[in-house]
Amino acid sequence: MELIVVGLSHKTAPVEVRERLAFSPTALPEVCRGLTCDGGAEEAMVLSTCNRVEVYAVAPSPDAGFAAVAAFLERQTDAPDGPGLAAHLYHYPGSEAIGHMFRVASSLDSMVVGEPQILGQFKDAFEAALSAKSTGVVLNKLAKKAISVAKRVRTETHIAENAVSVSYAAVELARKVFGDLSGKCAMLLGAGEMAELALRHLVGAGCPEVCVVNRTPERAEKLAAELGGRALPYAEFPEALKDTDIVVCSTGADAYVIDPPMVEGALRARGHRPVFLIDISVPRNIDPAVNRVDDAYLYDIDDLQQVVDANLRERAAEARKAHLIVDEEVAGTVRWLRSLDVVPTITALRGHAEAIARAEVEKTLGRLGHLSEKDRKLVEALGASIINKLLHAPFSSLRREAQEENGADIVEAARRLFDLPPVPAGNAAPGGREPGEGDPQ
Repeated sequence: MELIVVGLSHKTAPVEVRERLAFSPTALPEVCRGLTCDGGAEEAMVLSTCNRVEVYAVAPSPDAGFAAVAAFLERQTDAPDGPGLAAHLYHYPGSEAIGHMFRVASSLDSMVVGEPQILGQFKDAFEAALSAKSTGVVLNKLAKKAISVAKRVRTETHIAENAVSVSYAAVELARKVFGDLSGKCAMLLGAGEMAELALRHLVGAGCPEVCVVNRTPERAEKLAAELGGRALPYAEFPEALKDTDIVVCSTGADAYVIDPPMVEGALRARGHRPVFLIDISVPRNIDPAVNRVDDAYLYDIDDLQQVVDANLRERAAEARKAHLIVDEEVAGTVRWLRSLDVVPTITALRGHAEAIARAEVEKTLGRLGHLSEKDRKLVEALGASIINKLLHAPFSSLRREAQEENGADIVEAARRLFDLPPVPAGNAAPGGREPGEGDPQ
């Protein structure tokens, strides 16, 4: 049995292809059940986001699993007679599949590396598979391991700590100016999408007071209501600057709407407490000369982009550290998977030894008919004790050697040595495996 991944993502398929295969959260359990019933998978889990649809499956062989899962996905598209999915699908077997799963959960394969949403989506996908009862020994362990690897990546690297969007970079700069944003008042001047998003980020970062100014009063009132703030007539915003700590500006005007005298007057009225101005407009709506006013901090779209570019470089450096963590975790997990291959052999060998011991004990007890029940139990216990002591070292060696690259050869040699029957196809990791035994650390 081997883990495989079959899927498509923003890297291999345009949105018009991805949307054909997207599954709603409520549909995931049924999809998982379908994969295990007629999709060629022994175990299955499906991750479906706006940027990817992936099947993590346990199959008897990679090639057969790839073909069966790909055919299943083709049948699920909302336009089965349209262009095929084959050209957009990727396939990963074994250790490659494990590494891919770990990287996805850790947001190393995301469109924005380090974004936090994917881990929650991965957890939801796992819960859906659990509810469908489509997971088993392998996927349960690997999904939990992927989640722990993602948490380790976030703990041991700074991959998610730097803003990589212009709107959130504004929040990062505001924190550098003010430190704590609680108690600060923010004003949105205009209606640009990026500026609005920056204001939403400021509110999310703890900025409690929001004022929205727009030439269209209805638009200002609607956004202010959404953010728990207040709308202000456009003509009144210069006067309101004295009570504003952070200004986010994107009016679409073809001239400056904020100039140095306006800012100087506001600063005098506020006792020269600092004011932070973010101009996301193109062309700019705030006179660059404002930056020469004491206690005024002005950043335009290029300044914000420079912050984003620097943070992207920092995230790339942290991503390299994260990949090393993933590689280390994959190696341990591969050893654990290999150890599963020895379970049927250990089970068969113990059964073989117990059958021999049982027959010999019964033969001996038949010749010692005068024994009391207590003595008979002592003889039976002696047989069991001999088996345990005799097999302890071989079992330990088999478990250890099975985790190495030539582990399959060692296991096969043991089966031949003790004349054990071949392992039935698809029975490499029986569900009766002792919990925790040989699990990756």
